[in-house]
Amino acid sequence: MALRHWKKISEETIHESPWIEYKHDRFDFGDGREGDYYYLDSPGSSMIVPVTDDGKLLLVNQYRYLGNRESLEFPCGNVRHRHPDGRVTIDDPVVAAGRELAEECGVTGELTPIGVYHPCNGFVNENAHVFLARRPTQESATPDPEEEFEVVALTPAALEEKIASGEIWDGMTIVAWALAKPHLTDIL
Repeated sequence: MALRHWKKISEETIHESPWIEYKHDRFDFGDGREGDYYYLDSPGSSMIVPVTDDGKLLLVNQYRYLGNRESLEFPCGNVRHRHPDGRVTIDDPVVAAGRELAEECGVTGELTPIGVYHPCNGFVNENAHVFLARRPTQESATPDPEEEFEVVALTPAALEEKIASGEIWDGMTIVAWALAKPHLTDIL
């Protein structure tokens, strides 16, 4: 059975922040009826699965306001980049991945794209790009002023234990790990 595709009639931005916009669309269901849809408009994100030469995975521990607790995650960030001079640009996902890896883990690495997915397709239109980073090279971390990170190195087995126990509770990290595993048979 072919499902009807909705047709956008209008779009308005209700609120805009430096990272994301809240929008309201009017649409036609395809049968003459109209409806409203409210959603977050995201330019996308880049998440990186960094793998050290000795087979460890680099994650960052950070405080998450909405969960009111710390969260152990792979480094990740918005492709929308706010520059120190106030300019805002939309970076290519691989550029954003390199920037986030340096900001959060203090390393650079060889980036390979391994997948794209939609983390919450009912209320945000985000494309989450996932990259594998091999051969990380140390440099100084440069986090945004409102961010604080602790870099944690885990074996793949320890990562899976933390996912199974609920200690790693970030959905994007869990999906990134699922996408990365087929590319990491040399360390599993």
